[in-house]
Amino acid sequence: INPTVAMTPVASQVVCDGASTTAITFGTNYSGGSGTVSYAWTNSESSIGLASSGVGNIPVFMTKNDGTSPITATITVTPTLTNGGTSCPGTPTSFTITVNPTVTVDAISDETLCVGASSTPVVFASTGFTGGTITYNWTNSNPDIGLGAGGTNASGIPSFVATNTTMAPISGTITVTPTFNNGGKDCIGTPEEYIITVNPTVTANNIPDRIECNGATVPSLAFGTNYTGTTGSVSYVWSNNNTTIGLGSGGTSTELPSFTATNTGTAPVTATITVTPTLFNEGEYCQGTAETFTITVNPTVVATPL
Repeated sequence: INPTVAMTPVASQVVCDGASTTAITFGTNYSGGSGTVSYAWTNSESSIGLASSGVGNIPVFMTKNDGTSPITATITVTPTLTNGGTSCPGTPTSFTITVNPTVTVDAISDETLCVGASSTPVVFASTGFTGGTITYNWTNSNPDIGLGAGGTNASGIPSFVATNTTMAPISGTITVTPTFNNGGKDCIGTPEEYIITVNPTVTANNIPDRIECNGATVPSLAFGTNYTGTTGSVSYVWSNNNTTIGLGSGGTSTELPSFTATNTGTAPVTATITVTPTLFNEGEYCQGTAETFTITVNPTVVATPL
């Protein structure tokens, strides 16, 4: 009489999507000297990358989970002892293979800031993913923007004050990597990247003070800055605190227009011109540092009759 063989317990597995399983070799408590034991198994969830049924041991296979929560397959194995021309089914056993999903991070918008501005706080999220715990690590490619080099087990990135000590825009690429944990298995997900750009504080170029004679034609004076960036554009707003010299009260242009110097009095008159640059880059306007200079107009002297 053949015995009813029982399976040696098989350990369950938790695997990441796209990873390889551990090979599974079946065994029983059969101690007879003759006969053979064969195995037939069924799989309740073939979407994990394993066939719905098979015979013999289960080799290494590549797992699959295209969803947003863990998938658990129950594998049931039935041993059969064949001895003396008679086959006797044994006691089945079951174990599970759980495949965790590949978690993603919700998209984060790029941001452009001016020096001294506060960034928008960022909260990390992975919408729709369930059945496990999600943690996030992040790195920043350029701490010169005012943000640290990275963080672990973070829920997001708090607001920070933007910095830029150069005369061109600088950018940091922020990479957020999620990890999905279920069943004691950490599964690294798909990183999400976004860019923070910090525009510099531009300064208008120095324009020397001028002294002109009444009635003289003052040529136009081109404005400029110390900006060295290759993107964006700089605009200028100028103002004049004394329009009696013949120059208007202000305007928006890339140069101070030509005008005829005027002084109908008997003493020099002086006007202070203030030029304020603004950098527009990556959708953000950043006001720069103003520069001032003076224009003095001497009067036309008239000789006193002798």
